[in-house]
Amino acid sequence: MQHLKQKVVVITGGGSGMGQQAARLCAEAGAVVALIDVNEAGMQATCAMHDNIHAFSADITDFNAVSGAVTSIESDLGPVFRVYNCAAIMPFGKLIEQDNATAHKIMDINYGGLLNLSQAVLPGMVSRGAGEFISFASMAGIIPTMVTGAYSASKAAVAFFTEILYHENIDSGVKFACVCPPPVDTPLLDQGRSTHWPKMLEAGPNPIKPEEMINAIEAHLAADKFWVFHGKGAKVGPLMRRLAPGLIWKQCHDVEGF
Repeated sequence: MQHLKQKVVVITGGGSGMGQQAARLCAEAGAVVALIDVNEAGMQATCAMHDNIHAFSADITDFNAVSGAVTSIESDLGPVFRVYNCAAIMPFGKLIEQDNATAHKIMDINYGGLLNLSQAVLPGMVSRGAGEFISFASMAGIIPTMVTGAYSASKAAVAFFTEILYHENIDSGVKFACVCPPPVDTPLLDQGRSTHWPKMLEAGPNPIKPEEMINAIEAHLAADKFWVFHGKGAKVGPLMRRLAPGLIWKQCHDVEGF
């Protein structure tokens, strides 16, 4: 991360979890970090870690608010060089049982937030011909399972959107990375556990640490690798999904019991 020294890094969802860890590590590397979040208390906790972390309150689902935050960031701190799109929610439930407003909110934040951020910040990065854009999809958007439907759909949308975004700007000078982590030990997991936690996740490996995932992203960016599959089973997952989807669903039904 040493190349980030004195460069501006924007992080959505920087008030907790993966975004908070990314902010800490970037700040320690000398970056000027700008958080975009609605979690005021969380942002203040993150800002308290280092003097070079700054909070900009904005609802990621509101394009005008996100655009305004990016304008303020670039006016106050300088041109954005790196972006982490970490903002997400993860309530689980069966698709026909989950609260309709909650299911829409998942897509609005997880996918809609990425769309808003991309259109607010990427034109400037592309025009400057430099930068790094990091999207957080999920293995849940690659490997389907029951009771995660709305969340998985949102993360599948993130993966497709980011892949197309990368190819549309492949010669722009901006690097792109689409991160598809297995469960990571962050407060996001608590949302799933408090709703309808899938037995498939309980039967899987222990969640990995956020710092481990952030370091894996760094290694993939340095190697110009777009897809970031890290953690037990992450690399073989896409292959299994393509070659043996029936086996995945059989295991899912066997484990979930319906």
